[in-house]
Amino acid sequence: MYTITKKIAAGVGAVAAALGCVVTAGPPAAAAGKWCNHSVCIETYDNGTYLGRVEVSVTNTNQPHRISARVWTTNGWSAHTKTEDVAKFRTYRDQAYPQRHFPAGTRLCAEGFRGGASVGLPCVTLTN
Repeated sequence: MYTITKKIAAGVGAVAAALGCVVTAGPPAAAAGKWCNHSVCIETYDNGTYLGRVEVSVTNTNQPHRISARVWTTNGWSAHTKTEDVAKFRTYRDQAYPQRHFPAGTRLCAEGFRGGASVGLPCVTLTN
């Protein structure tokens, strides 16, 4: 029994460590894609270092909440999305429109807020 418990604990630890590395390093974005962290997702629709539109979604819980998000890059661009009262078990979505090229290596991040509390912070690195 001890051996089985030890193997399960080691497996859970390995998965947690792997996920931690993924979240810390952040994936590169050479093409359009979707990246999530906890209850928040950020989606791009453009390739390379150009961002025309960025969509942010925040998944709500089993209670109505006031939800908003902030989107920014590490080179100074930022935007706040609209604040919306969302019913339980609904997903909030809004867009930001940078409409510009960013230097390769720029980080794009979005933080979602549910009831004033941060509920996720996905980031992605823009590459050529």
